[in-house]
Amino acid sequence: MADATSPSARYQQGRKTRQSVLGVDHVARADKNTTPFDQPFQELITEGAWGSVWSRDHWSKRERSMVTIALLAALGHYEECAMHVRATRNTGATREDICEAMLHVAIYAGVPAANSAIKIVKEIFEQQDAETNSSGEQE
Repeated sequence: MADATSPSARYQQGRKTRQSVLGVDHVARADKNTTPFDQPFQELITEGAWGSVWSRDHWSKRERSMVTIALLAALGHYEECAMHVRATRNTGATREDICEAMLHVAIYAGVPAANSAIKIVKEIFEQQDAETNSSGEQE
């Protein structure tokens, strides 16, 4: 994106896709925290990751979500992995899908990588369950 006042079509599509996967609030926080230093990086990931890859129609968001979680876990990028596990609320990937992805990580990237990622995934599931339980309780 050469000019911030006229974003490219790919950037605009990437932004829509990023919001649909990670949530409008997440993207707004990323925007708020963007500085001149990391603005080119934000533009790159919005156009490249979200506009070029995540916006393709061959795979569903659910399928992309599973692959992304497995890759991030395999590479040891646990913070990003956690973010994408939270995003499964928007992508449709289930806990069973994530379990299957972790089994692939264990076989193809190693048990230690899967073990570390599984700990993080379980923490996120616990947080989500607590949020669901607290929002579902009425007194």
